[in-house]
Amino acid sequence: MLHKLRKRAQDEKGFTLIELLVVILIIGILAAIALPAFLNQRGKAQDTEAKSQARTAQTAMETLYTDEQSYLSGDETKLIEIEPALGSGNATLKVVTHAADNYEVMSTSKTGDTFSIKKTNTGVVTRSCTGTKGGCPTGLTW
Repeated sequence: MLHKLRKRAQDEKGFTLIELLVVILIIGILAAIALPAFLNQRGKAQDTEAKSQARTAQTAMETLYTDEQSYLSGDETKLIEIEPALGSGNATLKVVTHAADNYEVMSTSKTGDTFSIKKTNTGVVTRSCTGTKGGCPTGLTW
């Protein structure tokens, strides 16, 4: 029995060309399916980073208001001083408006989609977004 196994192992030296081509074809098909899904996930992650940055900026603005009873000094530099995490990452933070009793903060992701949080002087908070890369829902709110 052992002799038969040794003889068979010596006779089979490797894979045939057809077997190798079939394996390469299968790997290519799997890669073609997986690659677009992976690239789409990267864009979603970049948009999520921008949303998170906008929420963190909102929290920093509210912290500023707790300390100073006004949003007037709430520019990007002041918000980064309050929350250093706002200065890191790939999303771009912008304070669109800030007055004594209202503000709007905006974050732009690497995909180009923008996410903003606006608080009016009546205390109403709204979230809006713009963009066509898929991170902004059709209702333009998030």
